[in-house]
Amino acid sequence: MSEFRLGVDVGGTFTDLVAIGGGRVITAKVPSTPADQSKGVVDAIEASGLDADAISALAHGMTVATNALLERAGAKIALITTEGFRDILEIGRQNRPALYDLTQRPPEPLVAREHRFTVRERTGRDGVITPLDEASVDVAIEAIRAAGDIEAVAICLLFSFEYPEHEIAVAERVAAALPDLHISRSSAVLPEFREYERFATTTANAYLSPRLNRYLDNLARHLESAGLPEPTVMQSSGGVIDIASAAANAAKCVLSGPAGGVVGAAWLGQLSGEADMLTFDMGGTSTDVAPIANGEAPTTTDSIVAGVPIKLPMVNVHTVSAGGGSIAWADAGGALRVGPASAGAEPGPAAYDLGGERATVTDANVFMGHIANGTELGGRVVISRERAAEALEHLGSELSLDAEATARGIIDVANTEMANALRVISVARGVDPRDNALMAYGGAGPLHACALAEQLGMTKILVPRASGVLSALGLAVSDVRRDLTRPVLSGLDAANSATAEALYDDMIAEACAELDQPDIERTADLRYRGQSFELGVAADDWDALAERFHDAHETRYGYAMRDDPIELVNLRVTARVAVDKPELSEAAPEHEPEADTRAVLVDGDWRDIPVYAREELGRGSRVVGPAIVEFAETTCMVRPNWHGEIDAAGTLILEHSA
Repeated sequence: MSEFRLGVDVGGTFTDLVAIGGGRVITAKVPSTPADQSKGVVDAIEASGLDADAISALAHGMTVATNALLERAGAKIALITTEGFRDILEIGRQNRPALYDLTQRPPEPLVAREHRFTVRERTGRDGVITPLDEASVDVAIEAIRAAGDIEAVAICLLFSFEYPEHEIAVAERVAAALPDLHISRSSAVLPEFREYERFATTTANAYLSPRLNRYLDNLARHLESAGLPEPTVMQSSGGVIDIASAAANAAKCVLSGPAGGVVGAAWLGQLSGEADMLTFDMGGTSTDVAPIANGEAPTTTDSIVAGVPIKLPMVNVHTVSAGGGSIAWADAGGALRVGPASAGAEPGPAAYDLGGERATVTDANVFMGHIANGTELGGRVVISRERAAEALEHLGSELSLDAEATARGIIDVANTEMANALRVISVARGVDPRDNALMAYGGAGPLHACALAEQLGMTKILVPRASGVLSALGLAVSDVRRDLTRPVLSGLDAANSATAEALYDDMIAEACAELDQPDIERTADLRYRGQSFELGVAADDWDALAERFHDAHETRYGYAMRDDPIELVNLRVTARVAVDKPELSEAAPEHEPEADTRAVLVDGDWRDIPVYAREELGRGSRVVGPAIVEFAETTCMVRPNWHGEIDAAGTLILEHSA
């Protein structure tokens, strides 16, 4: 019997599955189950029709950690830190998103002040300054015990990235006294300098790990009872890890779902001959965009998620709250707004006819004919244009607009926000979007792709056959990955290459102890002396580091200071073990596809345009806009002046006629 690799992605509205094996690609989409997301995973597997003994591996991506941060619904935690540094998390940095808004408050720290405890100790650049006072550790332990319902503790001591011995001693003492607590130690979670970011990342890990641990335990039990293999879990960096490592390091999984989509997009882009792309993943709750450069998904260590710095490697994703379920509303000034609130999976958009009454982006698309009345989604939702129209009329009455004008306005507002998100990951970072293709996926991405490409001057769009479940496909083809780092903090000229090589060898040995013959990638974080940020460059050639950094700085910021001294901040190793990738092929159509027609609102006019079923198209099939192509899990709106063809990998390649 064929063995299938599964990828299952739990989103805010739908849970997607892709199974790959025996030359076949099987997909399924079911509504998410917010009360117990693991049930949605089992539902998706049942919907796929696969027997348990046909499944060899299962990779999982989810929004559990993301939602816990957004909703501030993680564990109640404590912090143990160096005496005098109790308020690092509140002091933070001086930069703030609204410089002149005196009323805006920064997000509250994840750990309450009364649960931050200090111990007497101090290390510095040259070692121990004040030995660890074990009596002060015992006082902190008793205070944690007295709090009663603490689930996890973050241990963050000054300079522990260089000298972790005090943190290790504190962790051992806490574990002995309070064995049921989850312990996150900063020298293990993020052994890098910058105390605020290190403290914030470590407390986030403590805050999220108990909840993720419970979810993954529950998922593993459900899968085991169904005779399915233990899942691996997608990290934010774009590779999977075992379930135990994920449960203990929840901060590594904050962007678990979106990372799978970017990995899948990069792989499919290579199959279609596109190495440089902007990815556009529009789901039910939000839209995620990311760059693809030279066929790879770049990572960053400068992410801020829900106001919390997470300085761990993450796929360079930018998220905006504009999804198919984003609710449209009128603000106090009578202006039309979209999001950030979402109708989610329950009750969903009004068109789902599940009790939702407020107009959403999906309702606008349904009213305009982009999504057909009566369409089935996930096997359980049947689209109702009548319900969508009622919701739009209700909102329109607040805006003094009819339903049609309201629908057009919702689409325009959502498109503007999503186009701005694409500019953030391209124009703002020195990348011309016109030099890139747009990879559109997600349940709603292909509906809006042509309009966004026109706003950005892009002339090529890729819509994969599995675009509605691409994040799940990315999970199924994701490599096993480990990311390791060592701090250096020295001038590049003064840095001893032999010392750096020893640190690299140490990290490589650690990676090889966990993974079987991994591929190794070495990078280094560099900055000009006096800068407060750094850039990562490939470090396979030590003598080329300086020139690579100058070039990277000029690309990102528009200038390079080639005569200024350079500092080496961190050394990094990424270890990967590749999984087998399927051979995707698209057969020629058995016959000339016949198109239905549907009335669709196009540029302000109702027009009868052709509607193609994707399963009736094949390699070489052509589409000329305006037209609609209905995929199994999504719909593609091909605007006027766009035309396309299905390539050998099954991807619809759209190009602008101009």
